Amino acid sequence: MFRSVFRAAPSLTRVSGLRSGFVKPTFSSASRFYASSSLSKEEITTRIADVIKSFDKTASATSITANTQFSKDLGLDSLDTVELLVSIEEEFDIEFPDKVADELKSVGETVEYIASSPEAN
Repeated sequence: MFRSVFRAAPSLTRVSGLRSGFVKPTFSSASRFYASSSLSKEEITTRIADVIKSFDKTASATSITANTQFSKDLGLDSLDTVELLVSIEEEFDIEFPDKVADELKSVGETVEYIASSPEAN
């Protein structure tokens, strides 16, 4: 049953002349484009501070440093901290794995994670 199909296939290429007129496509060297420079820690800290200042559940968002603790200094409970981290994820267009999000307790830890993440924008 399949013998006729296999016998016909080579004759189709000979009849249509594809084999003699086929031009092999050439591709230029493929390269990936990455950001020319990663985000600086100062820029990350500033953007996180802006997110915290716009977050309406923070107790005092006037002086935010790398040592600022989410629960102790900002007065956030665990649910508020998760909401804040979601806002930070949206700001930097990344996603914190659940295990990492549970360990992030301060602005400095969050800055370090974002600085080490190649996906952060």
